[in-house]
Amino acid sequence: MAGDAMPTFCISENHCGTHAPIWLNGSHPQPQEGIVTLPVCASFGDSCCQWNASVDVKACAGGYFVYRLPRPSVCFHVYCGHFYDICDEEGCAGPGCPVPECRCGPGTVLGPDRQTCLDVNECERGNGGCGEVCVNTKGSRRCECGPGRVLDEDGLNCKDIAGCHINNGGCSHVCSSLLDSYQCHCPRGLELGDDRRTCQVPVQCDPSSITVSVPKDLVGGLELFLSNSSCRGVSNGTHIILSFSLKTCGTVVEVTADKIVGTNLVTGLPRSSPGSSRDLIVRTTKLVLPVTCEFPREYHVSDGFQASQRSSALELAGHSEGVFSFVLELFKNAEFSEPYRTPPQLRLHDSLFFGVEPKERVEGLSALVESCFATPGPKADQALKYYLIKDGCISDETVTQYSSKDQLSKHFQVPVFKFIGKDNRQVFLHCQVLVCGAGDSRCAQPCRRRVRREVPSAQSREQHTLRGGPIFILPEP
Repeated sequence: MAGDAMPTFCISENHCGTHAPIWLNGSHPQPQEGIVTLPVCASFGDSCCQWNASVDVKACAGGYFVYRLPRPSVCFHVYCGHFYDICDEEGCAGPGCPVPECRCGPGTVLGPDRQTCLDVNECERGNGGCGEVCVNTKGSRRCECGPGRVLDEDGLNCKDIAGCHINNGGCSHVCSSLLDSYQCHCPRGLELGDDRRTCQVPVQCDPSSITVSVPKDLVGGLELFLSNSSCRGVSNGTHIILSFSLKTCGTVVEVTADKIVGTNLVTGLPRSSPGSSRDLIVRTTKLVLPVTCEFPREYHVSDGFQASQRSSALELAGHSEGVFSFVLELFKNAEFSEPYRTPPQLRLHDSLFFGVEPKERVEGLSALVESCFATPGPKADQALKYYLIKDGCISDETVTQYSSKDQLSKHFQVPVFKFIGKDNRQVFLHCQVLVCGAGDSRCAQPCRRRVRREVPSAQSREQHTLRGGPIFILPEP
């Protein structure tokens, strides 16, 4: 059963049997109002109205509602039904008792069937008393504020986040007041972090070379070293440079739900003897500087195996924090040791050996090829495509997976094929790769047929494609 009526209050994500439930953002009409068009919202994440649309609603004389529901544009949008509370009746026995009347609790109103208590949308009247954003909830409502503002003590109105006059505006270093706002600044040599308030030391992230540049003016007289104290900073005149990788100097590598995170610690202690005249004094007795580099776990690589582009590697930015590199190689045989140097020319029934290779091999990490598909042209978004691997499962039974020298390399073999049509004599491969940490269940059980659908957003992982030349399919002799 779908319930008494659509809910008129926010339904949070992962309810009503779906990821993004749809609820009615307005009060149900009365029978005399006829057909009424009302807005609906689909909830996802922290937003009660990630998407919106309209439906038609009519209250019928029999005490029920009829809805005209447009087909959702996304498959995981599902309209919700709700079983509302039944009203309370006065308890009375005997011939002198009056006709029982229903009573509904606060925030609800008696429905047209005279026994169901429907939710009242408080936001429809005076915006629910909220100064900015009103969100209807079951039996009540809540007020919210726009970006850069927070609720006042009354819970209704909004106020600006504190400026420079209060707690330095939350700035770690310099705060400057503007006409109607404020802004954080950093001393020379430092840069604002993602929160736009905290000053950080510049860090360049790459799996094979992580570089930390500490302004020398900030640490004069201190000697800097990493978690492994044998890795020490070197001066270039203006900065102290510390270079390391995910595999060296005591770097700790962890894998979260969507990131590979490498952390190290820069420590600064006074020198035992001055290195220059500028190191005669110190202004701090110790420096402790955590360094974090983040890399996305998921990658899309494509290659038509053009030899001139063989050595170019796919690089992906993880929240502008770092890059991790993979390449897609075509090999001459099952040894997977000799890649083609020129565009291969193969015949049907020949064997095609291909593999996904990392540029940097990090102990404790493994890779999963979630999908591989072929297209007749270089673009991965072509309508015509043929899957060899899908959702981590081999979808073409002629595909063979080989064991590889480490957990980040993946090697496969498939008989050569071509797309139907006399003009289709080229084949391009595109693979999606996921990086896992030790004991990651996704890589431990790679084959899965159903995956949770995710909403595209500004925070979604970027998908980059490495372009290459074609595999040429020769005609039969």
